[in-house]
Amino acid sequence: MTLSTTIVGYLLLFGAVGMGFVLINILMGMLLRPNNPSEEKQEIYECGEPTIGSSFVQFDLRFYVVALLFIIFDVEVAFFFPWAVVFGKSAQLSDPGMPAVSATVESGVTVNPAVIGLHREFGLPDSLNDQIADGDISADEVREGARSLLWTCLADIGVFFAVLLMGFAYVWKRGDLDWVRAVGHETRAGPGATVRSTSARPQQLAETR
Repeated sequence: MTLSTTIVGYLLLFGAVGMGFVLINILMGMLLRPNNPSEEKQEIYECGEPTIGSSFVQFDLRFYVVALLFIIFDVEVAFFFPWAVVFGKSAQLSDPGMPAVSATVESGVTVNPAVIGLHREFGLPDSLNDQIADGDISADEVREGARSLLWTCLADIGVFFAVLLMGFAYVWKRGDLDWVRAVGHETRAGPGATVRSTSARPQQLAETR
């Protein structure tokens, strides 16, 4: 059984167990919970509170802006997880305390099973392990390659995090994170002349009035 087939099998097993858990809980709730309907229980409520007025109301646009910004930055954080996996495995391969090969009297020089597992998780061919066992590639070269990948991971996450911070600083500078956003106002610069400003805060607006 190949590695890809094993991963697909694990995913299918995880999905089946998850769906079974949900269905079993729903079925147990239908069978065990009491069924005592009443007029009050049939009323519409929102978050445990009785509704007041019509539900067809216009929400403030700031709700959607803040929610959209949260989703954007929250999804970006999810990209840290695959990076952390690659970074951790690279750190393991570059660790001098983990030998790449081991020599025994019976089998001679063999590659460390942990190193073989890490190579397979990286998607490297098995011929690489044969070259390490034959001595074509030394253990120092393996650690040096892992160390290069480690620094590459650090550079990648540094660039990614810098771009993320630039986007965060941009929306902060624009005032998109403020619940009461700045509004434009007019201040008199002289007789018959007005100057329009779009970066004034509500406090400044109150002072000019």
